[in-house]
Amino acid sequence: QVQLVESGGGLVQAGGSLRLSCAASGRTFASYTMGWFRQAPGKEREFVAAIIRSGSRTYYADSVKGRFTISRDNAKNAVYLQMNSLKPEDTAVYYCAGGTPIVYSDQRGYKYWGRGTQVTVSS
Repeated sequence: QVQLVESGGGLVQAGGSLRLSCAASGRTFASYTMGWFRQAPGKEREFVAAIIRSGSRTYYADSVKGRFTISRDNAKNAVYLQMNSLKPEDTAVYYCAGGTPIVYSDQRGYKYWGRGTQVTVSS
């Protein structure tokens, strides 16, 4: 069992940066691919980024590629999302997720989910 708690959200102006953190409980954190997803008001939840167990490979949605960076620290049971050059369209609740997906962007492959942290980007 893994419990995930996100932090680091907030209000930022367009062009600014935020760093989200996800703290995981449980000794099996390193066994899972970790991902970040987001859900904007009135929209479906969508894939943002994923990182494999070792941290040696990462995947990004086209909309955030080049602006966001996902990383993990297995010794600290933590995964991070550095968000730069933020845009108003990045406004959403951001969720941390862990699992063993076959397709990294497929939410159905993630078993564990946090409650989310709000990110608001003003224009």
